[in-house]
Order: sequence, then C-alpha cells, then structure tokens
Amino acid sequence: MVTPYQLSEEKETKPAEPAPFSGVGENLFKSRTVLIYGEIDMKLAERVTAQLFALAQVSNDDIRVVVNSPGGHVESGDTIHDMIQFVGPKVKMIGTGWVASAGAHIFLGARRENRFCLPNTRFLLHQPMGGMRGTASDIAIEAEEVVKMRERLNRTIARETGQSYQKVVDDTDRNFWIGAEDAKAYGLVSRVVTRLDEI
Repeated sequence: MVTPYQLSEEKETKPAEPAPFSGVGENLFKSRTVLIYGEIDMKLAERVTAQLFALAQVSNDDIRVVVNSPGGHVESGDTIHDMIQFVGPKVKMIGTGWVASAGAHIFLGARRENRFCLPNTRFLLHQPMGGMRGTASDIAIEAEEVVKMRERLNRTIARETGQSYQKVVDDTDRNFWIGAEDAKAYGLVSRVVTRLDEI
C-alpha cells in the first residue's frame, strides 16, 4: 500500500520538467517583445508591468508590444497604458486581430508615430459599461464615476488621435468599429505594416 507520504516523496525525487514554452518566453525577452493577448485584467497588468520594468532595467533600447485584446477591466488597462509611458524606453505598439475597448486604451499608450497595426486589425472604441448593483445611492455614485471615466477616456482618444473631443464623444456613443486603413486616417495608427522590418 502506498501512503500519501510516499506519494509526496516520489514527487520530490522526480526530476523537474522544464516549463512548456519557457524557451519562447526567453526569446521574447531577448527580442524585447511583450505580448498582450486576451482579456485585460489585474493579473495581465501585473505581468506586463513586470516585463516592462525588467526590459527597462536591461537597457534603454526600444520595446515592442503586440496587442490583440477584446478589452476588459478599465483600471488594469489604465495601469498598462501609464506604464508604457512611465518605464523610459520607447515602446512600439503593434495591433493585430482586434484591439478593442481597454485594449485600444493600452494601444494609445504609445506615441502616435510608434503605433502600428497589421492589415486585418480592427479597432473598437466605445463608452465604458457599468455593471452596477446595490442601493440606489451606491448606484448613483457608480453612475457618476462611469460618466467621469467616459470623459477621461474620450479626452485621451481625442488627444492621442488629433480628433476633436466632440467627434470622439459622438463616435464612441455606440460601438465604433474601425479597420486598419481607417484607423490610420483617424489617427489611431501611424502605419499599417505587413513585415516586422517595417517597424
């Protein structure tokens, strides 16, 4: 009969297997590339912040950030947006797939001349959504905060694209989808690229 103690002992003596794709992560670090894929949440914000700081510590060379995200938690997006500007090295942003909502906010963290996308990228800009529950007074407070957040995000979009604030307000009143070439005309993107050596 095998006891639980024996099982744990066997696990400890078994040689550790390398983490899957650890070589990929190492190569991404060496190439100074950060991937932002999937929903934006606090865990992703922490990982991206750690990678940006680690890369900034190694050298002041440019960092590439690739974004493909449906959006997510606004404050987590705020963290990444701000860290892109905070860490020091120039960040070159590359959009692919879809860059939506909080993902678009992150994308706008890079300077306009450093924002690129691949030809089939689609962007989605819209107003923040609330999911409020609770007492009437708490709902009123949350609604006020959503209004403030919407104004702040719209002002960021206007500043980073060169569009007027009122145009951005009108555009983001409903889901505003925009393709790669139109995103360039709008000021979201500086260039639509097809190869890495174009960046």
